[in-house]
Amino acid sequence: MTIKLTDVAKKAGVSATTVSRVINNYGSLSQKTIDKVHAAMKELNYQPNSLARSLQGKNTQLVGIIFPSVSHPFFGELVEKIETNLFQQGYKAILCNSAHNKEKERNYLNMLTANKVDGIIAGAHNLGIQEYEDIQLPIISFDRELAATIPIVGGNNYQGGALAAETLFLRGCRNIGIITGSNASNSPTNDRLNGFCDFLKAQQIEPHVFRFESFEHTTALKNIKIKQILAKKMDGLFCTDDFTALLVQNNCQLEGISIPTDLKLVGYDGTAFIQNHFPQLTTIVQPIDELAKLLVDLLIQRITHPEKELAHTYQLPVRLAQGQTT
Repeated sequence: MTIKLTDVAKKAGVSATTVSRVINNYGSLSQKTIDKVHAAMKELNYQPNSLARSLQGKNTQLVGIIFPSVSHPFFGELVEKIETNLFQQGYKAILCNSAHNKEKERNYLNMLTANKVDGIIAGAHNLGIQEYEDIQLPIISFDRELAATIPIVGGNNYQGGALAAETLFLRGCRNIGIITGSNASNSPTNDRLNGFCDFLKAQQIEPHVFRFESFEHTTALKNIKIKQILAKKMDGLFCTDDFTALLVQNNCQLEGISIPTDLKLVGYDGTAFIQNHFPQLTTIVQPIDELAKLLVDLLIQRITHPEKELAHTYQLPVRLAQGQTT
């Protein structure tokens, strides 16, 4: 049986109007009345209708989160921290896994808009979604250019790329490469490549750039390309994500390449999973806790004070976690 607002009112011994005022935090009510209504709601397991609240022009206290895949340790940890921060601020999250699928992301955007969420945090990397230009909702982006009016939060990717290059250079590497993505999306993560190349070119070293194209997304295809890259006999290699760095490490073991004697290796992201289970990997650590807090704080500012001007880009510093691979 569906519990109605009138059932709560009867249980609490108050009017339906009073229950509505308690739910919407409206008007002057005694703490005793508020406590009675909350106790009745809890006993009856009554859940206020978020859609009905939105139709009355009230906030739903719901936020949409769109990310590629929470199975990836970095996105999984970041989404978990975002959800925790939202809950502490009185918001609940609707998680949408875009799975690198543009149409899926577009459908999720339409669903979130139809359900009148208060705002969206988006970190997927699909291209060509016009809806972000037109949607009338507070949105904060993670590491992706969505629209000119949407603020972007991320780690300092340029600093991270330069730090990786500097680490390899200071450890004596002179024949140095980078494995990166296709860099097709208009994403600040492209600056990892820019920072890396700029540092090495300042040292009069021409970096070797290797890209995983969008179709090379399976582990089998990546392993084939990594074997080709290792045949170049470099002495230093930077991977713009930790999982690729681990694949390189595995292939080095198979090919009889000693790390760090023959090849020094640096990864990127430095999640708790990587630092706990693969502490030997030298990696650039993103400040996940601080990123999640800033994403949520900025979104709530957009929700509660839409007239407030926000910067277009927010960058947080990254750091090096020294392991045994350099």
